[in-house]
Amino acid sequence: MKTKENKTFFLMQFGDTPQLRVLDFLIGFHFFDYPLTEIAKESNVSYNSIKVFFPYFIKSGVVIKTRKIGKSDYYKLNMKNEFVKNLIKLDWMLTKKNVLGTEKEQEILVK
Repeated sequence: MKTKENKTFFLMQFGDTPQLRVLDFLIGFHFFDYPLTEIAKESNVSYNSIKVFFPYFIKSGVVIKTRKIGKSDYYKLNMKNEFVKNLIKLDWMLTKKNVLGTEKEQEILVK
């Protein structure tokens, strides 16, 4: 699979594993639902890898099935799950920390 050149703060902090790449993608687009093939493509994880761990995401309530179109089931993050809510908060905290930290570094360099 092709690797991303620009990793998110989430992946830089916690590592770059297939499970975390999928979670990172779903966090970034948590308002939308996607079929497994699209999740695999957009998160740069092979479809076969997703088939191994995705059932656990469903069983644990992190991801829910939203609808079925043709043969494809669509999934999205379960926004009612406390773990997911906290994961999104954590992602925003990491982003704010890193963005504000970068702005402060630039201010120091300008002075």
